[in-house]
Amino acid sequence: MNLLAPNPRSAITDVAGIKVGHFTDARRPTGCTVILCEDGATGGVDVRGSAPGTRETDLLDPQNLVQQVHAVVLSGGSAFGLEAATGVVRWLEERNIGYDVGVAKVPIVPAAILFDLTVGDAKIRPDAAAGYNACKAASTNAPAEGNVGAGAGATVGKMFGPKRAMKGGLGTASISVGKELTVGAIVAVNAAGDIVDPSTGKLLAGARTQDGKKLQGTMAGILRGDALPPVLGGTNTTIGLIATDAKLDKAQAQKVAQMAHDGLARTTNPAHTMFDGDTIFALATGKNSSTKPVNVTL
Repeated sequence: MNLLAPNPRSAITDVAGIKVGHFTDARRPTGCTVILCEDGATGGVDVRGSAPGTRETDLLDPQNLVQQVHAVVLSGGSAFGLEAATGVVRWLEERNIGYDVGVAKVPIVPAAILFDLTVGDAKIRPDAAAGYNACKAASTNAPAEGNVGAGAGATVGKMFGPKRAMKGGLGTASISVGKELTVGAIVAVNAAGDIVDPSTGKLLAGARTQDGKKLQGTMAGILRGDALPPVLGGTNTTIGLIATDAKLDKAQAQKVAQMAHDGLARTTNPAHTMFDGDTIFALATGKNSSTKPVNVTL
């Protein structure tokens, strides 16, 4: 096959075995997003940013024992937001979903967070109830995009300070390779850098000029020698997940997560900075029964 076909609704839920649910806190812009794979999915992860906030990522290493996960959580709220995964664990346990240890089934729920504490009241952040409610809202419908869930408080273009930043958000898309394979993505973009159209190099969003009316161009400003204010590490971060219905082992899923960072680097400039905790997960549901090899030419 030499055709990558965008799906009609183009969402990660086009991948069989995947559900998505958001919880958005109306008291301030923050929230969490859960990606459910209730039948289990092979998981992988790759962390490239220098200030990550994560849970259960070591478990996804191919050399470690547990082979499948049951959900992944993306959350705002900085490290506090990791609590949202506790609510997801509870929701799954109530439905007898998890890794069977004989006396119980233990849900495997990796998670990653982004920093949004400077937008509104920092005391309000996703908790276990938020994660539980995101599970209750989960479905196979195309999830809402924009300032929802984990992307509710996201911002981009912060290298010249928060007053010159722009709103970020959450987006999802999918592609199909013939009828043999579906791949979907969901990403909450909270980058220190600018967002770029990789096909044209055009700036789409990012740091603004002093008057706020135009895009500054972060890298152009740095190369000109424009003064940069102090940037606090860990106050940014793009987090996301790639899902496919293919059958993959953990090493292959990890490779998918690694390759996804190439896309992040093509669309975010600069990416993977000391101030970001960029983390991408990968899930393979194995729901595609085809065993026919698929050759893709880009």
